[in-house]
Amino acid sequence: MSARQSLEASLTLIQPNGVFLLCLLVFCLGDQSPGRAPVAERNSGQVGSPPPPGRLIDLGGYRLHLNCVGTRPGSVTVVLSAGAGDFSTDWSLVQPEVSKFTRVCSYDRSGAAWSDLGPKPRTMIQEAFDVRRLLLLAGERGPYLLVGQSLGGMIMRVFQERYPQDVAGIVLVDAYSEDSQLGINGKLERVRLQAKRRQIPGPRTSVEESDQLTPTERAQIREFIDKYVGTPKIEPPFEKLPENAQRDRIWALGQLTYYASDDDYLAEISAKMYAEDQNKRFSLGSIPLIVLTRTKYDYPPALRATLTKEHQEQQARMAKLSTRGRQILVPNSGHHIQIDAPGAVVNAIRALFETVANKH
Repeated sequence: MSARQSLEASLTLIQPNGVFLLCLLVFCLGDQSPGRAPVAERNSGQVGSPPPPGRLIDLGGYRLHLNCVGTRPGSVTVVLSAGAGDFSTDWSLVQPEVSKFTRVCSYDRSGAAWSDLGPKPRTMIQEAFDVRRLLLLAGERGPYLLVGQSLGGMIMRVFQERYPQDVAGIVLVDAYSEDSQLGINGKLERVRLQAKRRQIPGPRTSVEESDQLTPTERAQIREFIDKYVGTPKIEPPFEKLPENAQRDRIWALGQLTYYASDDDYLAEISAKMYAEDQNKRFSLGSIPLIVLTRTKYDYPPALRATLTKEHQEQQARMAKLSTRGRQILVPNSGHHIQIDAPGAVVNAIRALFETVANKH
């Protein structure tokens, strides 16, 4: 399939947990002259770009944005992972409160906000690998208390699976389930069943010319934005964020790299996680775990009952991934609990922090 055909085949995907993901492919890239060292597609430093609230850490020719605040009186650092299509600043109602009792870091994934495009394919395995290197290179030592919302929840689970010695506990915030369905071409498809039995590529430590956007791809993305996206604006519930976070979000939504995403092997990773959960009781062992679940649903009327029931069942099962897991239903909250009910997220982090801090 050509880049243009793939772009035109891109869809808005509807997760059963209510989040809308703009699924776009990334193209075969490379707009640099032969013989030049690869330079990552950069969002920061451009005219009109707001200063990053945190630091840009070089991971091998590409930089990711890491924002850490607060002191670490104990021995646990909190790590916040946003959902697909979201940004580090979307934790603006949570991160300052958590920083009052421990060190807390948020980050922007490859291509989002101030972060450069990193290596392809941009899988959850690559992201978990990058987050760990990001923290270590920045001097933010573990163990970590991982907090992931929506797809960020799955990324934090991948992190824990690959680096269990670095993880003290997990808070899942209305997290993506490996048994989720997406709306594709007008019908629901269970993601894990779309797996093609491909081997998931291992992570890479540097970028190459082929990882970057060419002028042709940049033009195609602009065409897509003009046709389907329009001028970025603040949609609910993001109007609840502080004004500076809203301004940063508007800017970040206008970056071309935000719409550059290749096949991330979501189906293969979902299938792998599902198989492990079926074959191994308490796949997270005895790690302290809190699952925060929304109570407000905005599904289309014809699907509301089915998808609501499925989401509730998936969230309840998620709490059983650990022998020390528990679920908390958050009243009057939609999918972005960290915005609708930030206090509930802060309280869950504090509770887990108090549980694990004394043991490290």
